[in-house]
Amino acid sequence: RGPSRRAPRTAMAAPLKRCLVRRRDGREQHGVAASCLRELRDKASGILAIDKAREPITLVLAEDGTIVDDEDYFLCLPSNTKFVALAKNEKWSSKSLDSSTAWLSESVDEVDSAAEKWKQLARQLKDDLSNIILMSEEDLQVLIDVPRSDLAEELAQSQTKIQVLQDTLQQVLDRREEERQSRQLLGLYLEALKNEDSILSKVAESETVPRKEMDVVDTGTSSTGTPAKTALSDQILAALKEKPAPELCLDSQDLELVLKEDTQALASALRWDKQKAETLQQACDQELSKRLQQVQTLHSLRSTSKGKKTLPWGDWPSSKRKK
Repeated sequence: RGPSRRAPRTAMAAPLKRCLVRRRDGREQHGVAASCLRELRDKASGILAIDKAREPITLVLAEDGTIVDDEDYFLCLPSNTKFVALAKNEKWSSKSLDSSTAWLSESVDEVDSAAEKWKQLARQLKDDLSNIILMSEEDLQVLIDVPRSDLAEELAQSQTKIQVLQDTLQQVLDRREEERQSRQLLGLYLEALKNEDSILSKVAESETVPRKEMDVVDTGTSSTGTPAKTALSDQILAALKEKPAPELCLDSQDLELVLKEDTQALASALRWDKQKAETLQQACDQELSKRLQQVQTLHSLRSTSKGKKTLPWGDWPSSKRKK
């Protein structure tokens, strides 16, 4: 009786399908061979080290986020289909592609996307030069590194004007670096004052407060709240955590995302206390306000001067109309 049950399963066993899986915010992809959707889920959970408490996982197509929960649909997919494994309560977002889609393209595509990036940034400047203020340091460096002849051809300007433009971009980059160094020095100074005050405070407490009472206070401050989730990408979180003045590194769109983020969720994602996260959001708010004010000032000057001829690099880009 036992063998008669096993025989049909062996005869009807589906062939193994080769698949590629990764986490939502991860760059690493893993090859998995599975005969059915359930087997793929189990193997993906194991190979991606997803906690049992965050199961069951959901598999979606990496290219557009289509949820794959039908066995027949899975069997119709071609080999080497790329999947994203979403843990419990996670959602697929196209924004995650910005920082984790290098594995979706071949090396040639990466070169093309890099070339497309500087052209896209150049078109932003062609539409409005004040966009310089809103760009991140990475974007500024991309435009600085572009060969002068290529940038001149893309913007339909002379190489002399492009040289002035790239010098201006470098000045903006240098100014942000100076601001970062100044804030870093100020931060070190304030931290030293804070440590000094803390030491003096502890000395004063040790002379007036009994030991047992101090222990109660110490244990009370060690409690933490339930960790909250953040919608920020890994790229933004890395910049916030690693850069001494992250608000200068991010473009204006990323600064807005940081400001909209829940303070507790941000603190949890960065493994900071809430006060430090609030200070970071205040710095981002100040930097964004300053950039927007600079843009408004430029627009005001431009309207009063009746044209763009007062800009340091000439009548940009109205020269195309004169032809």
